[in-house]
Amino acid sequence: MNTDSLHAGQTIGVTNERLSELAAKLGIDVVGAAPAEPYADTERHIRERRTRGLFADMRFTMARPEESCHPESLLPGARTVVSAALCYYAPEPERPAGHGRLPRYTWYDAYAELRTKLEALGREIGGGSHRVLVDANQHVDREAAARSGVGFYGKNTMLITPRHGSWVVLGTLITDVELEPTPPLDADCGSCRLCIDACPTGALDEPGTLDATKCLSYWTQSSKAMPDEYRSALGAQVYGCDICQDVCPWNRGVEKRRADVTLPAGAEPHVSLADWLAADPDELRRRYARLYVPRNDGRLLQRNARIAAENVLA
Repeated sequence: MNTDSLHAGQTIGVTNERLSELAAKLGIDVVGAAPAEPYADTERHIRERRTRGLFADMRFTMARPEESCHPESLLPGARTVVSAALCYYAPEPERPAGHGRLPRYTWYDAYAELRTKLEALGREIGGGSHRVLVDANQHVDREAAARSGVGFYGKNTMLITPRHGSWVVLGTLITDVELEPTPPLDADCGSCRLCIDACPTGALDEPGTLDATKCLSYWTQSSKAMPDEYRSALGAQVYGCDICQDVCPWNRGVEKRRADVTLPAGAEPHVSLADWLAADPDELRRRYARLYVPRNDGRLLQRNARIAAENVLA
């Protein structure tokens, strides 16, 4: 389709309305588009926070901001960054005795589901080429999602969508087709500080900035020993942490709208602590390949299980 020119010699390949129609047909919950341009402020923030040591030894998208903040360099002829969100919220069943808890986003591989849907979206949009990046270190998905109106940054640093809150996984489609941009949202957290006050380790004391050295989720992914003062705060968690999401007012309502959602086969909200502790570390890691730990070392998952066992079996 050809519509009015955005730039000299360039035409919109897909309008906002058409993009929303395509996404809805594929089961993508939120979608938006923005020009493939550098994320200059985000790159500066990453470099500043890395200098302050706020990332601890995490790398991910922070390791190479000269790449992850430059979507225009990730695909020859890149014109548009399409951002997508897929809601993964499902009601949590009662946790059995002697079991630990996984964070919601790991109950099943929603990233794989979104990756498949974005590949299909790329084919629907057409053009000469596209590239899908989901849970990938090469691109800062949250910045693209904020620029395209998929959501906004919360004080807990997460991307918050108006309808699904932060219970979403994010992904990106970079295409050489020019799409009509969607504007950023005029929304924020206002004076709310529930996530800041609820964090048991003070990791969010600087609103909008996460101090990984105080974050429970970071410590469940670290090869270093968890500080003694944080062990009880972990509770039954064997990986990650949902506290700042559980208290967020933007996350209210989704539990009613998705009360009847059925988890996919194989989804796993809870795990047997005894089974984890008795398992061969290599086999445990293969079973839970979706959980990042350094060097793919299953012994780190067992370390987390021991801490959870201290808390729930004491």
